[in-house]
Amino acid sequence: MPYLPPRNILARLIRFLTFVDLPIRRKFLLFAMGTLFWFLALAGVVYVALFQIQSKYSKIVQDTIPHDRIMQKVTRDLQVLSADASSIARSAGAAEVQARAEVARLRIKDVRGYLTALALGGEVNDYSRDTGKLLETFKTSSIGDDPVSIGLLRELGDLCDELSKQFDRYVNVQAARFQGSAPPADVVHAQEGFEQLLNTAIAKTQDFAAKTTSRYKAYSADIRQTIKSTAITVAVVLLIASTLLLVFSRWIAQAISQPVSAIIRQIHSLASGDVDLTKRICVTSDDEIGRLSDEFNQVMETVHGMTTFKKVIEEDDALEDIYSRLGEVFRNLGIEQYMIYEISNSKKEMKAVYPMVFSNKELFCNPDILTNSTLCRACKTGHQISSVSYPRMCKQFMSESGKEHICLPLIIGGRAGGVVQFVFDHRQDGSMDVETIHSQLFKAENYITQSLSVIEAKRLMNTLKESALMDPLTGLYNRRFLQEHTQHILAGVQRRGKSVGLLMCDLDYFKQVNDELGHDAGDQVLKETCAIIQKTVRASDFVIRFGGEEFLVLLTDINEGEADLISEKIRSNVEANKIKLGGQTIQKTISIGVAEYPTDSEGFWQTIKFADVALYQAKEQGRNRAVRFSQSMWSATQF
Repeated sequence: MPYLPPRNILARLIRFLTFVDLPIRRKFLLFAMGTLFWFLALAGVVYVALFQIQSKYSKIVQDTIPHDRIMQKVTRDLQVLSADASSIARSAGAAEVQARAEVARLRIKDVRGYLTALALGGEVNDYSRDTGKLLETFKTSSIGDDPVSIGLLRELGDLCDELSKQFDRYVNVQAARFQGSAPPADVVHAQEGFEQLLNTAIAKTQDFAAKTTSRYKAYSADIRQTIKSTAITVAVVLLIASTLLLVFSRWIAQAISQPVSAIIRQIHSLASGDVDLTKRICVTSDDEIGRLSDEFNQVMETVHGMTTFKKVIEEDDALEDIYSRLGEVFRNLGIEQYMIYEISNSKKEMKAVYPMVFSNKELFCNPDILTNSTLCRACKTGHQISSVSYPRMCKQFMSESGKEHICLPLIIGGRAGGVVQFVFDHRQDGSMDVETIHSQLFKAENYITQSLSVIEAKRLMNTLKESALMDPLTGLYNRRFLQEHTQHILAGVQRRGKSVGLLMCDLDYFKQVNDELGHDAGDQVLKETCAIIQKTVRASDFVIRFGGEEFLVLLTDINEGEADLISEKIRSNVEANKIKLGGQTIQKTISIGVAEYPTDSEGFWQTIKFADVALYQAKEQGRNRAVRFSQSMWSATQF
């Protein structure tokens, strides 16, 4: 049995990874490379995991923590502003109010700077506004394109602007209080407004800090998940690598030991003469051992195939079965385009017998060869004709098809009884795979040679059978044909829901022709009458010589009433025909009885009898007429 690669994708992957189908030398070389691959795979998994952890860690260190620290400073300054507002309210004079206000304004400026650093990123400087000293310096990144964070930051910026304006009003009111121009109610109202804005800003700051905290938790969870996934992946990779190592070792041992042992056993059987040709070596790999096993199998299969093929076709009933089996052999050999022609030795005609063609356009050759087989070069010479060896060797081949052909004559009885045509396509570069073609052709010729004697015997039997079913004078079918093929004809008609028209025809006064002009003249009249009837009906209809000058016409697949029209057409055509006999010309007439099955009777042979009864009525009514059967012409006692 030939090597068949596995169809399962997983099986193919495993075989690829374990190098089963590679040459033996490369198996062991690539085993080391495969081991290195798995080490690199593990290193890659760890590297990817570390990269992901580093990425999340960088976001925590560079983004989340600095953002959280800035929010803490913003919250701190806003809370200190509340204390500044209280200390301004307790100030002893206008000068003290302005001094404390300047410090508070610096704090508001710092808050604006923190918010700007969050929006744009950059360096953050934290000053103690009470002492003027620089407490801390660090860098931060922007908040990016997170819509929630951007929205909170924008709201904090707007609140900071409002807070600055409200603080200025509050300071002015406190200063006016010492001048006596601001009533106490205005002072209280200004302070409450400022405190309310501070509380709103602090709440927004806490919201932003909560958002930052959630990002921190998400990054931390991602790091934990990455570590967990990496541990699982490393375990899986180790498991796969170990499994493949075991599978590879097992398959290598089997791929080498089993086929070699099987070949040794078969060779021993051949040497002892006790061999089973049907037994095949199982090919499990595509390496040197696999190809050795496959070649051995092909030798055994060729011997067995030739023997079995001839036995099978000898038991086939019809030539069509043999042609079909040859076609199957060609396809198994990889030849997809072929045509089997049969040559009629008597008519010098060819016909495509396999595969079936429905139009001459499906042929690779000029359709003229079908009517004149001598145009076919293989038929005429009896030799192989190959356009692969010599371009345009046969002019009947359609060269515009862009194909090449090889035609093998079927030599039967010392002459070409048929032709097998193989057609091959060019490669994409325009060349031909000549080596493969010759290999396929060699095997195909062996099968054709085995079938020649069987084809010759079957054709001889068909010729004898056809001669028994044909009338030698007219070339029409005889009664025996009707008896053997009635069931087949009726089954098709019944399946299609149609009717069969039965025309019983009889030449009028035919005995006078034999008596007055001789039997040769009578034979001529019969032949011409048969030709007229055949031309009048369809090719699918049957014309049968029923006896003497009587003819039975079977009109298949007709509708009710159509038989009357055809019978009248036959009658008129026969009447109009002029027959030249020696030095004179005569005209004959014909009487026809018409019946239809199953319209007139459910029994086919009874319907023929009805047509015969109608013919009798036509004779009684004066001849040269077609009479349709009716039940009034028949009584049950007559049958």
